[in-house]
Amino acid sequence: MPSFFQFTQGTESRVRPNDSSPLLGRFRAVPPRPEFGVRRNSQLGLLSDSIAAGRGSVHVGYGALIAAHLGDGSDSEDECIRRDGRLELVEHVSVWDRQWQRWVIDLWVKPRQSAVKKVVDRWWSRYGLLVFMPAILAIAWCAIPFPQYPLPRDDDGDQEDPSKPHKRRGYGTANVEVNFWFFLFIYYGFYNATALVWITKVFNLYSLNWWPKILGFPVTVSLIAIISLAIPVPIYLIPETRFLTNHNTSWISWSFCVMAMPVAIAFLILMTNERHIGLRHSLSETQRIFTTSWWTGEPDTMPRPDRRRRNVPGDLWEHDVLQSHGPMRPQGVAMRRRWLPASFVRFLWFCVALFIGLMAYVLGEAYAELYLQTLPHNSFETVVYVYGWIITVHLLDALTGWVLGIREGERVGSYPLSWVFKLYFMLTYQTYVRALYARLRTPTQFIVLQILSSTSLVILTPLMMTRTFHKIMCVLGINGQTYGSYQKLQTRNVFIRFLAENASMATFLGSVLVLHYGANKDVYPYFAFDGESEPYNLNLTVYFSAITWLCELVASVAVRGLIRYCFEVDVGLEGKLDLAVWPELLPTCVAVMLHVLQNMMFSIIQLQFHY
Repeated sequence: MPSFFQFTQGTESRVRPNDSSPLLGRFRAVPPRPEFGVRRNSQLGLLSDSIAAGRGSVHVGYGALIAAHLGDGSDSEDECIRRDGRLELVEHVSVWDRQWQRWVIDLWVKPRQSAVKKVVDRWWSRYGLLVFMPAILAIAWCAIPFPQYPLPRDDDGDQEDPSKPHKRRGYGTANVEVNFWFFLFIYYGFYNATALVWITKVFNLYSLNWWPKILGFPVTVSLIAIISLAIPVPIYLIPETRFLTNHNTSWISWSFCVMAMPVAIAFLILMTNERHIGLRHSLSETQRIFTTSWWTGEPDTMPRPDRRRRNVPGDLWEHDVLQSHGPMRPQGVAMRRRWLPASFVRFLWFCVALFIGLMAYVLGEAYAELYLQTLPHNSFETVVYVYGWIITVHLLDALTGWVLGIREGERVGSYPLSWVFKLYFMLTYQTYVRALYARLRTPTQFIVLQILSSTSLVILTPLMMTRTFHKIMCVLGINGQTYGSYQKLQTRNVFIRFLAENASMATFLGSVLVLHYGANKDVYPYFAFDGESEPYNLNLTVYFSAITWLCELVASVAVRGLIRYCFEVDVGLEGKLDLAVWPELLPTCVAVMLHVLQNMMFSIIQLQFHY
C-alpha cells in the first residue's frame, strides 16, 4: 500500500513543558514583552492599573483592556463612514456628511470611542459638553416667551393683586394667565421629549431596545409623545377637572407615567417572547458543555431522554409545580421552585432602579412645595430643610447603587448605569439646593451652607478614601469591594459631583438673570424679586451665589490636589477615561443633566391657564 504521508519520530516528551504561557485552545497566551511593561498611573489611571493584582475590582476586564488601548497613543480613526447603510471612504463623501458623522452620529446617535476620546481629551470641550451645553439648553427652554393674558377681575371689579399678603405665599400666585396650548405643545412637549431621550439612552447602556421591533423606534416614540400630549387635553376642557392642570405636581406625576411607558413596553415584550420561563429551545450536547447543566444535571429547558447524569431522577425535569410521590414517600407532596433566567431577573432589578429614580421626581416636587409654602425660614430651618433633602436623596442613591451594582454577577452589574444614576441623584439634590438660594435672606445663611458643604468635601472625602475607612466598611458588612474598586468609585463620585455642582449653578445663575429681565418674569414669580416687603432681592442672590460658586471651585481644586498627593490618583483623568471607555455615557449624561435641570425650572413655574 503506498505511503501518502511520511512519519518522522519526534523527540517531544509526553509532559508539556512548564512554561509561563499556557495554551488556550489553539492559541498560546504570550505575556507582554519587558519593553512594554506596566504603564504608569498617570497615563492610564485606576481603570487599567494592576490587572494581575486587582482581581475582582471594577477596573479589571473589558474596561482595563479598552483603557490600555486608549492609552497606547495610537490614533485608530476609521477611514470609512456609514451612509445609507453602506460604508464609504472618507475622501469620497462631502464635507457636510463628514461633519454630520463626526459631530452628530459619532457623538450622540451611535457614539464611537475614537470620536468621544477626541472630545473628552480637551478640558474645554469636555466641560463645554457636560456642563455648559445642558445648562444653556435648559435656560433657552425656560426663556421661550409665553403668550400671556391679564388676570380676570375679582368680585369687586378690580384686577387681582398678587402682591396682597393673603394671596402671596411661597413663590407667589400667578401674576398672569398663560396659553394652555403653547404650554402643552412647546414647553411641556420638549420636557417630555427630553425625558424619553434619557430613558432611551439608559436602555442603550443596558443593551436592550424597549420598542417593538415591528414598529421601530420612530413610530413607537411618536405614539408615546402623542399620548403624553393628548391625555391632558380632556382634563383641561372638562370644568370639573381643570383645576388639576394648575398644579405642577400633576404634570410631573404624568411625566412619571410617560417615562414609565418604555419600561412597561419592554417588560411586555419580554413576557410575550417568554423570556421569563427559561430557554425556549433545547441546548445541544456541545452547547451544554459550556453551561452548569452539564456538570450539575440541571435542566436547560424541556426534558431530554439522554441526560449525562444517570443518577438524577427522571421526573426532576418535569415542569409541574407540584410533584406527587408514591406511598413509599411519607412527605406526600413536595414543592419545586420555578427557575427564572438570570437575564430576566437582571431586567427586573433594572426596572426597580428606574422606579426609584423616577419616584425622586415626585418626592422632589413634594419637598419643594413643602419648603416654598412655609417661607420665610431662619438659618436653622434652612439647614434642616437643605440637609434633610440631601439625606433623602443620598438614601435613594445608596439603594439604587446597591440594586445596580458595578460588577458582573451582581443584581444588574453595570458600571456605566451606576455612573449615570449617581450623576442623576447628585444633580437632583444640587438643583433643589440651588433653587433654595433664591430665598436666602442674609449673607449668614449663604456662609453657613457653604462652610458645611466645603468642609464635608475637602475633609471627609480624602478620609473616606483611606484603607482604614475601607477596612471599617468591610468589617461592618457595608462594603464588600476590593480597595481598588472602592477607591475607583470614590474618585468617580468626586468627578460627578464637580459636574453636578457646576451645571446646576450655571443654570441657576443664568435662569435668574434671564427670567428676571426676560419676557417670562410674570410666569416665574419665584425669580421676580419685585415685592417691596420681601426680604429677598436680586443683588443678594446673584452676588452671593457667584461667591458660592467660586468657593465650590476652590474646594474642588483642593480636594483633587489632596487625592492626587495622598493617593496618586488624578480625578479628571479617571472621569475622562470612563467617558472614553464607555462612549454611550456622553449622550446619556447630557440627556439626564438636561432633564434634571428642566425639572428644577418646572417645579417653580406658576401655572394659571387662560380659558
